[in-house]
Amino acid sequence: MFASLGFAVEVTLPISLIIILGVFLKRIRWITEEFVETGSKLVFNLTLPCLLFVNIANINLSQEFPTSLIAFGAAVMTITFLVYHFFGYYIANKQARGAFVQGACRGNMAIIGLALAVNAFGDSALSLASIYLAVLVVPLNIFSILTLYYHQAESPSVKAVAKSVLTNPLAIAIGLALFVALLSIQLPKLITDTGQYLARMTLPLALLCVGASIRLKEFRASNLLYWAIVSKIAFLPLVATTAGYMFGLRGVELGVLYMMTSAPTAAAAYPMVRSIGGDYHLTAAIIAGSTIFSLISSTIGLFLLRHFQWV
Repeated sequence: MFASLGFAVEVTLPISLIIILGVFLKRIRWITEEFVETGSKLVFNLTLPCLLFVNIANINLSQEFPTSLIAFGAAVMTITFLVYHFFGYYIANKQARGAFVQGACRGNMAIIGLALAVNAFGDSALSLASIYLAVLVVPLNIFSILTLYYHQAESPSVKAVAKSVLTNPLAIAIGLALFVALLSIQLPKLITDTGQYLARMTLPLALLCVGASIRLKEFRASNLLYWAIVSKIAFLPLVATTAGYMFGLRGVELGVLYMMTSAPTAAAAYPMVRSIGGDYHLTAAIIAGSTIFSLISSTIGLFLLRHFQWV
């Protein structure tokens, strides 16, 4: 039991400390709002795409593609969005519907999910998590856009959806990486080394920005806030991981599934809700709350998985 608890703490504590450091540095004004905004843009537009490109481009997809994990993850994502989409119609405040659905379903897989998976299971998890992101990041963005359009009483524009997906830096990097991997193209060492340097910046910079973005005042919100947080970091990962175990997933694959489904709400949800229309104050509160409490829930979840020898 203590060995399992120690393993869980060793995985989540470094991530937690970097996020807490971000909070502290913001409080003493070593980090400013401008730094957070610029750093977030740098991560989203450059370093994270580099991280995904380098990891995916060097993978032998014919030998390493985790078919069962991807199929199950895609099924979980689709069912989750459909269930919460229809549940959203029972929320009286129309402005809060899309914000709630996206907050409860769209996880920060690319930053916190990836960081925890790598910290827990090493390089083997990095490959699996990168492929998981490569396949599911595009449908994740499509589901998020569609649910916001529908719940804000607007007709979803095919052009707007296509533009949002095709201009997404992560989608572009993943598309290029898959092209390279499928054709087994040998990249010049100069490109791979440069990409690696940029990729190593991703997780620490992103986690500092996540910490600096947390606003405790955002917790003064409706009960929808707490329902969304519990759904995102506790209910959904519990159901998905248990079902995944019954489906036959074991070891690192099951661990990656848990880390990805238990990741807190993605910070990218905020600008999307604000631009399309909706309760962006609720979205900000969900992001902050799920990020803070996920540090505890991830530790407990990983401890249980280790204790019951599922991973």
